[in-house]
Amino acid sequence: MTTPSSFPDTGFVRLPQILSVIPIKKSSWWEGVRSGKYPASIKLGANTTVWRAEEIRDLIKQLSSLK
Repeated sequence: MTTPSSFPDTGFVRLPQILSVIPIKKSSWWEGVRSGKYPASIKLGANTTVWRAEEIRDLIKQLSSLK
């Protein structure tokens, strides 16, 4: 699993950006967030949920080292 160059180094990312680099289903992602396997989300508004890009990059590194 590699992070595309268009994935930001810092800032916030939305779920579609995450799922484009971590190929799992949306329901599996949310289960992982609830269980603590994946980083916690941040609510910016009623319909806006984001994650810190740094935390997602760290997660990708962790997942890559498992293979």
